[in-house]
Amino acid sequence: MSYEKLAKEIVSGVGGEKNVDSLVHCATRLRFVLKDNAKADKARLEKTDGIITVKENGGQFQVVIGNTVPEVYSAIGKISSILDESGSGAKEKADSAKKGFGSVIEVISSIFAPLMGVMAGAGILKGLLLIASNFGWLDTAGSTYTILYAAADALFYFLPVLLAVTTARKFGGNTFTALTIAGALLYPAIIELKNAGTAANFFGIPVIMMSYSSTVIPIILSVIVMSKLEQLCNRVIHESIKNFVTPLVSLVVMVPLTLIVFGPFGVYVGNGIADALLAAFAFSPLLAGAILGASWQLLVIFGVHWGLIPVFINNVAVYGKDGIKPAATASVFAQTGAALGVMLRTKNKKLKTLAGSATLSALFGITEPAVYGVTLPLKRPFIAGLIGGAVGGAIIGQAGTQAFASGAPGLLTLPIFYGPGGQGFPGLIMGITASFLISAVLTYILGFKDPVEEEDTAKAAVELDNAASKPIGKFSDKALSPLSGTVVSLSEVPDPAFASEAMGKGVAIEPATGRIVAPFEGTVTVAFKKKHALAVVSDKGAEILVHVGIDTVRLNGQHFTSHIQEGDRVTAGQLLLEFDVEKIKAAGYSTVTPIIVTNSHDYADVLPLQQGQVREGDELLQIIGGGDGEE
Repeated sequence: MSYEKLAKEIVSGVGGEKNVDSLVHCATRLRFVLKDNAKADKARLEKTDGIITVKENGGQFQVVIGNTVPEVYSAIGKISSILDESGSGAKEKADSAKKGFGSVIEVISSIFAPLMGVMAGAGILKGLLLIASNFGWLDTAGSTYTILYAAADALFYFLPVLLAVTTARKFGGNTFTALTIAGALLYPAIIELKNAGTAANFFGIPVIMMSYSSTVIPIILSVIVMSKLEQLCNRVIHESIKNFVTPLVSLVVMVPLTLIVFGPFGVYVGNGIADALLAAFAFSPLLAGAILGASWQLLVIFGVHWGLIPVFINNVAVYGKDGIKPAATASVFAQTGAALGVMLRTKNKKLKTLAGSATLSALFGITEPAVYGVTLPLKRPFIAGLIGGAVGGAIIGQAGTQAFASGAPGLLTLPIFYGPGGQGFPGLIMGITASFLISAVLTYILGFKDPVEEEDTAKAAVELDNAASKPIGKFSDKALSPLSGTVVSLSEVPDPAFASEAMGKGVAIEPATGRIVAPFEGTVTVAFKKKHALAVVSDKGAEILVHVGIDTVRLNGQHFTSHIQEGDRVTAGQLLLEFDVEKIKAAGYSTVTPIIVTNSHDYADVLPLQQGQVREGDELLQIIGGGDGEE
């Protein structure tokens, strides 16, 4: 699929251009803030080629793409005006999912996500220069080293300037006013006041002079308040003069306020959080490393890891190194090993290819394809990765490994962990190797439910057809498809009760038409008053539940037309229910329809007979009896 075609699918899937408040992207995913998440078709997007998965975390609607996310993001800019409006003051939705901690995480991720790519590149260069200087390959007093170090360190030194841009975009502030405030923090005369150690004041108010290069919190706080101040000024100042009076007021108020209040507060808070985490590693580096090594990918899944990114950066800025981030590296290599274990064990060609490519990208720090596409859906490999990450993190924590620059953990960023004398670096290599191997071996040994190849399914269906005339057991039965559409595995249904098979075995279908027909000859046992579901029991005893969509009970029967009542006798193919697919989707509900054998425990097994497209009346499920005797 071309990037522009995929971009159109995504924009349509999130509810259209008008449903988007803002959009940013990180290394692997598009991060939408939508006006109404109910208008997005998550199930459809997850089945779209080019999309790995879709997540809703911290108030964001996240579409995981993989390494090509910049190209897709750019394509969205070409086919829509979303990027023109993103971050320019778009009103954020005020629902409960975005309040409190979720809101904080969403803000942090939106501010830092645009910088992560260049930050990783600069971090790699900085790490390589550390190695080159330690081995004497480059003279640190030479101009070559100075030029390269300037290229590597400029981003980190002027980080407040870059954060001023992303924060202003996030909160709708004037970018150039924000840049000016950041520039004031790094202005040579301000730096001289700090270095001189002389007392400073602003109209008699004491000013605690701090070093703001590489800092994070002060400029973010300052630009957030600046954005609110601008909005106030623009409301009360006349149109004819506000274009220059508003920036004037912002600079006169915000630069002193930042130096007097936000600057010291931000620096102290950042240092305090860093000190607390460092204290945990000082108390028991082995235990702290194990916890972070095991939990990092869990934090990534929920988007909470963004809360630690500023701490990593702050530690490097204040102390010149960070002892927390190295343990997270073990988690990355652990999931990489788990993906490799899947690739080595699976007999499914499609999964083998996916696991192989995911392993390769994860080696370079991009774990989303491995986690969302391979290990997490298979469950056991993901757990194996958590165990491997804990072991590797413990080794790295105990070794006292430090990070001397910022960058996403991966093979290319290993140089950022090589400091003076290489202390702790062998421990890092041992840790990531252990996490990789343990996860791979555990995955291979523990195994997982290997998806069946399409040709194997077809072969099984033929064998079942050949055996259909034989007495399998007095309860054996076969169900026809009650609707037309695309077959979906129950595990992919966005409802835990169905996905976990807690209600019984079966399949789901994404409907192509709004008709439900009887799957066999039998009796209607349940006809829900809200018309969204029904149950039919066959004359041989199999109980089939057909549930149209997810949470559609909330529609109170709207868009449904029932043609049956409880107790009615029905024949195979008889029309039971009609519904309006498009109107249900427009109301914000998934239409994926589970077809469940609710008394699965009475049978030896329930086997799907179809994959891909299925038509109304096609044989859908083989229900294998567990009893003896003739049917």
